Amino acid sequence: MLPLLYLLRHGQTDWNVEERLQGQADTDINERGRADADRNGSRLAELVPDPYSLDFVASPLRRTRETMERVRVRMGLPPQGYRVDPRLKEVHFGAWQGFTYSELEANEPGCTAARTRHKWHFLPPGTDAESYEILATRVRAWLDDLERPTICVTHGGVIRTLFHWIGGVPTSEAVELHIPQDRILRIERDAFEWL
Repeated sequence: MLPLLYLLRHGQTDWNVEERLQGQADTDINERGRADADRNGSRLAELVPDPYSLDFVASPLRRTRETMERVRVRMGLPPQGYRVDPRLKEVHFGAWQGFTYSELEANEPGCTAARTRHKWHFLPPGTDAESYEILATRVRAWLDDLERPTICVTHGGVIRTLFHWIGGVPTSEAVELHIPQDRILRIERDAFEWL
């Protein structure tokens, strides 16, 4: 059985506001992102009576690490007492990272249509690019290694794949889910609850 899991998406970045494809670009959270991370940490402090009984893990990107460190401080813990796992990185957008859909379309009209139609399987151009299907495979490996209750800070794409793996959400729906940055997702006994 899956252990209790608290999932947080990293705090907002300026690229989120601009709707730029971040993928694995190493961006920082902005002031709103910091405030959201602090609120989520305060909420977790209320929910988790013994934080030392949980594992803490984050994607190694700066935006997830700062979010995790702020959460831990609000929980009364040392900021650095967590581990990182590269399997929790966001999907890699290849040559598209750093661009908005409008910019991509201005440079090459029609280039985003295939992704819109088949988002789970679509592979962007460029080195290291991933589809959601590829992302889901590495996330599944992380999920299979979970052994104890965990607080995890990761990315929207990773959380979408967990809705598919754990909740059975069809891939065509999972890729379209809105994943907020100012809430906590609790998964307990295969049930999902936004807090």
